[in-house]
Amino acid sequence: MNSSIKSAETSPQVYARIGGVLYLLLILVGMFAVIFVRDKLIVSGDAAATAKNIMANQLLWRFGIVADLVMHVCDVPIMLIIFVLLRPVNKNLALLVLLFNLVQTAVLVANKLNLIWPLLQLGSADYLKSIEPSQLYAQVYLFIKMHDIGFGVGLIFFGFVCLFEGYLIFKSGFLPKTIGVLMQIAGLCYLTNSFALLLAPKFANMLFPAILVPSFLAELSFALWLTVKGVNVTKWKEKVTALGMSV
Repeated sequence: MNSSIKSAETSPQVYARIGGVLYLLLILVGMFAVIFVRDKLIVSGDAAATAKNIMANQLLWRFGIVADLVMHVCDVPIMLIIFVLLRPVNKNLALLVLLFNLVQTAVLVANKLNLIWPLLQLGSADYLKSIEPSQLYAQVYLFIKMHDIGFGVGLIFFGFVCLFEGYLIFKSGFLPKTIGVLMQIAGLCYLTNSFALLLAPKFANMLFPAILVPSFLAELSFALWLTVKGVNVTKWKEKVTALGMSV
């Protein structure tokens, strides 16, 4: 009985399945926040319409923020699971992936304050009555744009996560090489999009959202593979044994 419990606890397949389910949840709540909240309420180039939509749908806007935070909460155990799974390939590089991912998540969590700010500005506090509505609307829209830029900054670090993670997957032998290549392509797409956003915004607008389609497909493929197939346990344990690591 004890040996079977220990086996379940230490099996890489358990880690893979948990990581895959969390990754799928992360993708779903992230899509909800973007597609069903921000894309629905934000009117591109129209600060007044955007502000009025937020005021009329404050609960939905709050749900979008909470969904984003749930996404980042899921990201923390995913980081640990990916590190555990990939450290037999190259422990230092797996640790580097973890560190880049930590920075990315910290930046994106702090960036949520830019979405909370509009709720404060569009509130009913007496001190807001001294500000013209048009000025409030412009400030609200500015913070939303700041959120977009902050998101791009965070994805710079995630771009490097995908590049190094893809390399580790490709070299692992216990995960498909194809997914490793897809993750590296995803990393290049994230980096291209983010640096274009900072250096050439008009060019970035031409690239978006098509530039991130490969990234979405790569992450979804990785999440589904971990959930359905997991890892090749025999080859994973061979890597662990060869390095003299504990399972």
